[in-house]
Amino acid sequence: MPDRSVREVHDSKVLAAMAHPLRRRLLDILRVDGPATASVLAAATGQAVGNISHHLKVLAGTDLVEEAPELARDRRERWWRRAPAVLAWSPADFPDDPVAAAAESLVLDRQSDLARQWFARRDTYPEPWRRAAFTSDHWARLSVAELAELEKRVLALLTELSDREIPDDGEERELVFLTVRAVPGQP
Repeated sequence: MPDRSVREVHDSKVLAAMAHPLRRRLLDILRVDGPATASVLAAATGQAVGNISHHLKVLAGTDLVEEAPELARDRRERWWRRAPAVLAWSPADFPDDPVAAAAESLVLDRQSDLARQWFARRDTYPEPWRRAAFTSDHWARLSVAELAELEKRVLALLTELSDREIPDDGEERELVFLTVRAVPGQP
């Protein structure tokens, strides 16, 4: 099971490294598919290898990715993996910082884009998958402590699902994007 320690981000340089759509995608690919070379990542993203190498260096400079030299077949080959920690940060820690606003906006855009991609291609999935996918929203009056408890419980469930060993039971499994957002608001 992967190390899922939490890295609390308090440095806007880390947020700036994350606040780029391609770098965010590279982090996602490395999290889901595991270590890769710049060439593999270039093929997965349709980007030039030099561009991928540049973005990997930016991510490595903030310890978001690290080299995996044990995977190299020779000294020229460079493998990269995502740093093992789950990233956590709060916009409240970056008051009036445009980098934090950009990072939050990127996260929201990425979540929305992934949902839109599903809507655009859902007809290519068999009926059971179309029925199983869901969206839900709710309104609840919560205290700060209750919201913190909700976060703890939901994140524990999501971590359990994402970190589990995949059962060898013959069931078909798809990669599923899971997102949760709980914010104060008004209808």
